[in-house]
Amino acid sequence: MGLPVPPFAHDVFGPDAIILKGLDGLNWRLKDYEARGGYQALRKVLAEKIPPEAIVNEVKKSALRGRGGAGFPAGLKWSFMPRRFSGQKYLVCNSDEGEPGTFKDRDILRYNPHVVIEGMALAAYTTGASVGYNYIHGEIWDIYERFEEALAEARAAGYIGKNILGSDLSFELHAHHGFGAYICGEETGLLESIEGKRGLPRFRPPFPASYGLYGKPTTVNNTETFAAVPWIVLNGGEAYVNLGRPNNGGTKIFSVSGDVGRPGNYEVPLGTPFAKLLDMAGGMRDGRKLKACIPGGSSMPVLPGGVMMQTDMDYDSIAKAGSMLGSGAVIVMDETRCMVKSLLRLSYFYFEESCGQCTPCREGTGWLYRMVHRIEHGKGRKEDLDVLDNVADNIAGRTICALGDAAALPVKSFVKHFRDEFKYHIEHGKCLVPEYL
Repeated sequence: MGLPVPPFAHDVFGPDAIILKGLDGLNWRLKDYEARGGYQALRKVLAEKIPPEAIVNEVKKSALRGRGGAGFPAGLKWSFMPRRFSGQKYLVCNSDEGEPGTFKDRDILRYNPHVVIEGMALAAYTTGASVGYNYIHGEIWDIYERFEEALAEARAAGYIGKNILGSDLSFELHAHHGFGAYICGEETGLLESIEGKRGLPRFRPPFPASYGLYGKPTTVNNTETFAAVPWIVLNGGEAYVNLGRPNNGGTKIFSVSGDVGRPGNYEVPLGTPFAKLLDMAGGMRDGRKLKACIPGGSSMPVLPGGVMMQTDMDYDSIAKAGSMLGSGAVIVMDETRCMVKSLLRLSYFYFEESCGQCTPCREGTGWLYRMVHRIEHGKGRKEDLDVLDNVADNIAGRTICALGDAAALPVKSFVKHFRDEFKYHIEHGKCLVPEYL
């Protein structure tokens, strides 16, 4: 594989890393993973025949929350899988990383693919699934190829397939290549896509645990979520939660981008102050001031710089500040950034990526985009700001999936926190931040 090798030291991802610890871009193969203690958790579970219920309890105790955006407790989700169901059950890894600003999952699959394979094998043992799929975003073909190589290594070594390591566990895992549609990051749209259909989200209930892939019980977790499982099984749920904070267990990989000195992925304990994370990422580029930050991916509410500098990076702290941790994509904007133009780019993305299944989203995202476009290009009207709020309110919570909310939340927060900038565009027909133009 000819993937680029990053020119940095082993601790670049963060001194407290557990998923990305000691990785250099070259040591991703099976022999390297085993040398780091890889597959010991799977060996332990199979050799000691640890009851699946005990693993569920440890994952619950760990306070591991879904790392894809929703933050739902992983152990609780696993417990929803029916124990007495005798038919086929599935396990799905959501690696469809398509949200602007998010690029952590592809680095896990690039630098440490076997940790995802082991995490899925452990989850299969726990939930009773015998077939799994890793749905990989369509625009990262090289990552898909690397995962296939790692999967072939694991299969040849007996970690995947029938009677794994001589046990009663049989689990076959496949890589599934998506086609770059953002909507397929929604778990039921993803299931539809695996089935060969257009990726349209399903009505819920029923939920995937009772009616998922091909109508069978299915558990869907994010790449980073599965990657945390081997450490939890080996070290215990209590040790994992102690890495972070109560209700916010473990470490989290934050994709830091924008106006910083060293954009990249940084794995830190949940609860780490944003100011420390910013410093790890090289601080503000060119010594400029922090104006705004989106702490959890483009679908989350933006926060002013002053608020972010007083906030810790965990689910509860960011919620208290007025946003959400989401996928952990930290988009940093300095004082030269025009908030109207920034929102225009985001609004265009959600307008383009709406699947069109729900009227509020299909029509509303276009309405939002056209109004912000009008304001940015000097044709805004004074009533536009109230209309933007009203349209966003009539989208959020009224769609089958969360894409409607993802389109509405940025609009409401940008207008709320930077209203004067929007008003200046409307009143003067130009930007309040001339150096940006």
